Amino acid sequence: MTSGDAVLRVRDLYFDRGARRILDGASLDANRGELVAIMGPSGSGKTTLLRAIAGLEPFQAGRIVLDDVTLEKGPAPAETRRALCRKVGMVFQFHCLFEHLSALDNVCLAPVHAYGVAASDAELRARDLLRAFGVEHRAAALPRSLSGGEAQRVAIARALAVDPPVLLMDEPTASLDRERRAELGELMRSLIAEGRTLVVATHDEEFARAWATHLLRVEDGKVRIARATA
Repeated sequence: MTSGDAVLRVRDLYFDRGARRILDGASLDANRGELVAIMGPSGSGKTTLLRAIAGLEPFQAGRIVLDDVTLEKGPAPAETRRALCRKVGMVFQFHCLFEHLSALDNVCLAPVHAYGVAASDAELRARDLLRAFGVEHRAAALPRSLSGGEAQRVAIARALAVDPPVLLMDEPTASLDRERRAELGELMRSLIAEGRTLVVATHDEEFARAWATHLLRVEDGKVRIARATA
């Protein structure tokens, strides 16, 4: 899957964990306004690939270009990491919200403390996001009192707080029932309709085939096209 309109390009990525090779020349492109699902069983390298794109896992060889930010082998310089945070947001499988902060404060954290956005402006943006995702009424709630679906929506709002063009999601349907999975699919579709790019790692093939625009599969450390759905 390649295109001149790609906002994300991964080329020949190699990642080793100890003696084990996890990614063995993995490559992919993701265009603006696409929902790309990366499928594969647990341990296949899906999450590692997302974490490498997010700058959380230094890799041994290859290149990642995300908009105008380039990652190469080894730990990324601080300036590159800072620029990358404005290009990509990540929603983790278990949400990873800060337990001592309210939903609203979780969303405000990065804009205020990492980018110096005025607290009042960050709060306006956070409330807009929480409202758009149907959880503004839970703005004052601590993460432990949120349902799985609510926590996920807050985590998505947090990932979008600095308006990155790319959103990464790791196993987003893991804690959702069928109804909530459909709601998530509609939410994801609304995000790509805005021109955002979503890259989702999942073993939920039914969900991926229902909602993704492109399906990829990680096999033997490489990324292969499974089926284009649109």
